[in-house]
This record gives sequence, structure tokens and C-alpha cells, in this order.
Amino acid sequence: MRSSVFSATLAIVAGVSALPSPQGLVPDLLGKVVDPLPLSIFDAQPKFVTPLPLEAAKEIFKNYNHTQAAAPAEPTFRTHSFAAASGSCTNPRVRTEWNSVSDSGKQAFMDSLKCLMGKKPSLQFSQSKSRYEDMVALHQTLTPNVHQSSKFLLWHRYFTWTFEDVLRSECGYTGTLPWFDETKFAGRFAQSSIFSSQWLGGIAIGGNCVTDGQFANLAINVGPGPGNQLHCLARNNNDGDTANCNQAYVDQCNAYGDFAGMAQCVESGPHAWGHNGVGAVMSDVYGSPADPIFWLHHAFIDRNFRIWQNQNSARINSINGNDKAGNPLTLDTTINVYGIRPDVRVRDVLDTTGSTLCYKYNY
Repeated sequence: MRSSVFSATLAIVAGVSALPSPQGLVPDLLGKVVDPLPLSIFDAQPKFVTPLPLEAAKEIFKNYNHTQAAAPAEPTFRTHSFAAASGSCTNPRVRTEWNSVSDSGKQAFMDSLKCLMGKKPSLQFSQSKSRYEDMVALHQTLTPNVHQSSKFLLWHRYFTWTFEDVLRSECGYTGTLPWFDETKFAGRFAQSSIFSSQWLGGIAIGGNCVTDGQFANLAINVGPGPGNQLHCLARNNNDGDTANCNQAYVDQCNAYGDFAGMAQCVESGPHAWGHNGVGAVMSDVYGSPADPIFWLHHAFIDRNFRIWQNQNSARINSINGNDKAGNPLTLDTTINVYGIRPDVRVRDVLDTTGSTLCYKYNY
């Protein structure tokens, strides 16, 4: 049975962790009891894409390639390119896979998250009660425009970079965004140390509130869906779903020869299965960044995108596909994060080692 009462000093409306950060985190409101929402509420929110099993993805791949060969001039698949990358940084930061990050590095990341959760919101988003929730609210606001289209991978690449940059500039974080190699824990996420009481707390908790780890009894003010209802950080592990975050599925998506096909495969493949497999808050497309695992999951997705790019140098210089409105993407298509960081163009984020982003992955 779900527990409906938590420690009065730990249930915090502003989205603040139970553990204080070195910055002197002080809860905005104590004594508020926050219950988990029924899983049916999360399930009822728009998903934008239907998660596809690997076998279905293989069939789509066969038909997609056949369609491309038959109609190469179709505008949907038109490619836009430029001669060279927009410039490179001299010393790109390295995003390291979770299991290769030292405990001190992991704790520094946790502390930076708690720091952001303890900062006042910008007031740009009325539903946000902390600077961290500004990021959640940004995702919620733009969700209909940045999912179910070829812009999905590009926008989320800049979004995760923006979050990382905010941690560095506003909370003094000197590390990089860790990524979770889900292929090594496909079908058994609960066995990863990420979901331990030392770090992000439990996952196999049947839709209940997370009551251990460094974000125990975290209260969330953004979502589910486009609405806003106070609820706790909850998870509902599904091994059958996360089993689809395997290497074979990553390889299947990366077998596409064009960006649009690969992006479509990823969004309905490992991306969707990872969200749904963690469940509850993470299964809410709109408000999923409220669960800190979101950032490690999307770094995994971005890393796989980068692996696809590494197969052919032209892939950091060209783009195809459409945005949600059906407009063909070009290298000058704008990517915006509501002023949290400056607007950029697609050409600025195609190469992660370019002057705008300046990062790479450890493998």
C-alpha cells in the first residue's frame, strides 16, 4: 500500500532535497504532506510517440530504406549541408559514464542539483518554485514543439547543455553531466548504483514516492502533463520496458544513413522505453526533468546520437527532417530555451566539440 505520510521536515514543496547542500539549503515550506499521484494520471498524459519493440523498429527500417530509395527527392528527406563545422574548442569537457565517475565527482553533481533546487525561481514560469523547476517548466512549455519530430534530438542536446551550463555558472559545479550507459543495465535498472540509497534512491517502488537517497520525499510543482498539481517524486520500475534500452536497439537506430530516420528510431526506441521503464514522473513527457535521472538518461541518448555522427564526418555538417509543424530543418533553424541561454542555430549544435557546446563523451 502506498504510504501517504512522510517526515514533516522532508516533504518540501519547493522541490528541495532532504539533504542540505554546502550552499546552506533552506526549505521554503515545511510540514507539507505530499502524496504520490495514481499511476493512471501519468499514463493518461500525452506520450507523443508510441514506444516500439525492437522487432517493429527493424521492420520500419526496412520499409524506410525502401521508401528513400524509391523517392530520394522527397522534401522530408532533403539534406542541408555546409562545408565545415562552425569551429572547434581547444579543450572539450568530457562527459563521463556514471560508473567511471568517482564518488566525490558523483557527490559534487548531487550537490549542484540540490543547490539549484534551493535557489529561487526566475519568475519566468509561474508554476516553478525553484531555479531547478525553471528547467522543468521550460521543458513542459516546449514539449509539444520538440517531440515527435526531427528537432527532438537537436533541441534536447542544447537543453541538456543549458542545464549543465546553469549548474556550472550558478552553483559552481566544475564537473560535467554524467551519462548512464543503459545498455549495460537494460532490463535491470534497479541493479545500477544510480538507484541506490546513496544516490538517486529506489526505482522498483510501485509508483510510490522515493523515500531514500539524496532526493527523498522531493516535492514537484510542475506537471503532470501541461497542467500543474503538487506531487512527489515517484518511480515505477518496469524491466520489460528498460530491456529495450539495449545495445542491439542502439545499433539498429544508428544503422540509419540519414538523421531524420535515426532520430525517429531513437525517440520511439531507447528514449521512450527508458522514460516509461523508470515510470511515474519520468513517464510524464512534459514534467519528466523533475526526476534527476532525466539528465543522465538524455545524456545517454545524446551520446548515442554522437556515436552515429562519428560514423561519418558529414553528419556534423548536414541535417534533414522536419520540425513539428512540418517545416524542413535547415542549418539555420533556430533552437531556443526561452532566454535561459542564447538562441542557437542547428549548425551550432551539430558538433558537440564545436565552439558553442565544447564537450565529448568518454566512450
